[in-house]
Amino acid sequence: MPGFDPLPIRAQFPILSRQVNGRPLVYLDNAASAQKPRAVIDALTRAMEGSYANVHRGLHTLANETTEAFEAARASVARFLNAPGPDNIVFTKGGTEAVNLVAHGLGARLQPGDEIVVSQMEHHSNLVPWMMLRESRGAVVRFAPVLHDGALDMAALKALIGPRTRVVALTHMSNVLGTVNPVAEIAALARAAGARTVIDGCQGAVHCVPDVQALGCDFYVITGHKLYGPTGIGALYGTSEALEALPPWQGGGEMIETVTEEGVTYAPPPARFEAGTPPILEAIGLGAALDWFGRFDRHAVAAHERALYDHARERLSGLNWLKVLGEAEGKGAILTFTVEGAHAHDVAQIMDRYGVAVRAGLHCAEPLARRFGVGSSARASFALYNTLEEADAFVDALIKARNFFA
Repeated sequence: MPGFDPLPIRAQFPILSRQVNGRPLVYLDNAASAQKPRAVIDALTRAMEGSYANVHRGLHTLANETTEAFEAARASVARFLNAPGPDNIVFTKGGTEAVNLVAHGLGARLQPGDEIVVSQMEHHSNLVPWMMLRESRGAVVRFAPVLHDGALDMAALKALIGPRTRVVALTHMSNVLGTVNPVAEIAALARAAGARTVIDGCQGAVHCVPDVQALGCDFYVITGHKLYGPTGIGALYGTSEALEALPPWQGGGEMIETVTEEGVTYAPPPARFEAGTPPILEAIGLGAALDWFGRFDRHAVAAHERALYDHARERLSGLNWLKVLGEAEGKGAILTFTVEGAHAHDVAQIMDRYGVAVRAGLHCAEPLARRFGVGSSARASFALYNTLEEADAFVDALIKARNFFA
C-alpha cells in the first residue's frame, strides 16, 4: 500500500484508541456505520457551543450564522457528488428517507401495471418503498438476478427494462457483496426507456468516487453515518428537472411559498422537500465529514481498502469451512462469509472476545440471502483507517472462532 499511511488518520479518531474485552479495538463494521473523526466531533461542538439557532427564519446574528453553516453543508454535498449546484441537494434524515421521498413522489403518478425494476442485491431501504407501491398503486416490481459470483446479471436487467418500466432503482455498491454496479450504463438503459433512475449510493459514495453528472442518474442517495458523519442525516441528489417534477413529500413550514384559507403554493426544490425544522446540527456535521473526506485521494483510499481485503482473503484461501459471498471483478472491500457448522451471530460474538467488531445477520438484504441459500452471514468491511495488522487480527480471530465450534 505505497503512498497511503492510515496511522496519521487513525489518530484523528478518538474511539480507535479504546480497548474491547482487553484487546485493541479492530473495528470492521464500517459498512453498517463508520466512526467519526475529530473534525466532525469538533464541528458539532462548535455549532452547539458557539453559534446555534434555527435556520432560514431569523434575522439575528445566531440565526444568520447557523443558516450560513447549514447551507455551506449543502454546498459541500454538491461538491462531493459533483452536482451542478446546491439546489440539486435535498437534506433528509438518512438514505432510507431519501428513497422513500422519491418513491412517494414517483408513485403518485404510477398506474396499475407500471413496472419498477430492482435487483436481488438491494438493501431493504431500496426494496420496501417500491414494494409498498406494489401494494398501494398496483405497480409491478421486477427483480434483476445476481450471478453466482455476485455480479449483477446485466443481460437479464436489459431484458427486464421495457415499455412499462417507470423506475429503475439499483444500488451503486452492494452492502453485502461489495459488487460495484455499472451505474452509467444502467442509467442510459433506463433513460432510453423513458424511466427514472434511482441509485442507492449509501455504500458507493464511500468506496467509489461518485460523479452524478457523469453517471447520468436522475436521483442519487447518500447517508451521513457511513461517510464518517453523524447519524440522522442523509441527502438526495436530483436533477433539476427530476426534482421539479416531484410533488411535496411532507407538509409544514419551510416547504411553502404562501398559505391562505383558500390554498397553498409550494416552494421550489430543495425547500419543497424539507418541511419543518431540518436536522441542522447533523447537516453541519455531514458537511464537515465530506470536507474532511474530500481532502484524501479517493482512488488511493479505495486501493488501500482493497489491499486489506485482498490480504485477508489470501490468508483465508483454501479453508474448506469458509464460504465467501460475492467475488465479482472490481468489487469493494466488503468480505461477507459463512462458517460451516456455526451460526454467524455466534461467530461474531466469539470474534468480539478478541476485540474484532464484525456484523452478523441478514444485512437488511433478505432476497439476496435467499439467492445464496444462507440464513445469516458475517461481514467484515474495511475503511481508510484500518491497517494490515487489523486485517491479520480479523483472520486470527475468525480462525479461533472456527476452532471454538469445530
